[in-house]
Amino acid sequence: MKRHSLICRFTADDEQPISVFEHGSTVTEISFVSDDGNFGYGLGGLLGRLEELGLQPSEAAFDLTLLAALVFCADLRINREGDSQDGWTREIDLYVPVHDVAPWASESARLSRTLRFLTGDEWRIFFRRRPDGFDSIVPQAAPALPRFSCAALFSGGLDSYIGAIDRLDAGETPLLVSHYMDGASEYQKKCFANLQREYPNTDFDIARAYVSFKAGMMPGTAGESTQRSRSFLFFALGVLAASGMGQSRRLYVPENGLIALNVPLDPLRVGALSTRTTHPFYMARVNELLGNIGIPVTLENPYRHMTKGEMIAAVKNQRLLRRSAKDSMSCSSPAKGRFEKHPRGHCGHCVPCLIRRAAMIRGFSADDSGYQIPDLAAANLRAKSAKGEHVRSFQYAIQRVHLNPASADWVIHSPGPLSDVPTEWHALSAVYSRGLAEVGNVVRGIPVQAA
Repeated sequence: MKRHSLICRFTADDEQPISVFEHGSTVTEISFVSDDGNFGYGLGGLLGRLEELGLQPSEAAFDLTLLAALVFCADLRINREGDSQDGWTREIDLYVPVHDVAPWASESARLSRTLRFLTGDEWRIFFRRRPDGFDSIVPQAAPALPRFSCAALFSGGLDSYIGAIDRLDAGETPLLVSHYMDGASEYQKKCFANLQREYPNTDFDIARAYVSFKAGMMPGTAGESTQRSRSFLFFALGVLAASGMGQSRRLYVPENGLIALNVPLDPLRVGALSTRTTHPFYMARVNELLGNIGIPVTLENPYRHMTKGEMIAAVKNQRLLRRSAKDSMSCSSPAKGRFEKHPRGHCGHCVPCLIRRAAMIRGFSADDSGYQIPDLAAANLRAKSAKGEHVRSFQYAIQRVHLNPASADWVIHSPGPLSDVPTEWHALSAVYSRGLAEVGNVVRGIPVQAA
């Protein structure tokens, strides 16, 4: 096991002395500003795009985005198996320059707890003042009339596509915010083009950020594929955009309730197999952070009490969604079929694909998504293979609640605390049970061999 210390530098000339807390840790310094004075790793491009849109984000929101980018860099480039004692939990220290140290320093413990909940790692975060010459980073946009009523995350997935349609049908003018670093870009473009054609008289728009960190930039460790911190980066990008709209704004985070809770399907689905990207506890901690550092933006998931199928059925513009849902991407790893010569697309057997299959049948009574495994019943699935394990896990969870319906009331607490939303426990238990029943309509009766 080795502890890693990542030091954020603005330029290669930034020689501000930093005392590393943990002697003997592996230290990596990352310069975020290029020789031309622009921020790299996609941050400068996003700032420029927001300036084009007439938005002036807050300095605190930029600090959050810089922090989130450093977190994502560490998560993406520090290998879990080789750099932890238990094959999962890494120990990471971050050193981050910010505009105003005091509010950030007071939030260091909350940030560490939030990131630990999200990624499963041990984080320590140390703040210092920005180096000279960087007191103001956010471009001073020309004054403009308020254009956007809100911001909404737009991943290219079906839930975010539904979220955008619903915002537009509600008469809002959203700015859609996207993060991409792989093939998700094509689905974001397709879905946005569909919206442009359908709502030509609404002045909504999109801001897309390519934020990634190349392999090998941190010596002595291999890369990592789990990317548990990606939602923290995604939230930060959305907050950066929303903070430039003036007044208090909402950042919509569209996610169905079954995935938001993400209750482990069986006793083995913990750690690497249990993500918490939109869990109520995590989102509450981020909202607390935003309030305490003075960013007037609130995250909200309006679909936390709905299954994915219920989201589809409730969309007013059924014509648009029915015609173009196939342009969205739900698969957890759409490129994994390349080893079997499959084109990029839905695998059909991962957890998000199974939920999508069930939702499309629930909402449309048909599914034209196209899956690498079109017929699960004829696929000769095995419980210990990648193609069969999630089907079997769903069958286990569905049977557990079928035999003891009251178990839903307590298993929803297993992924993390729900103490922030005690009045929602009944609704969350209900959406969990309905979500499992929805998936049950697809996986019930599918043979999965034990070996």
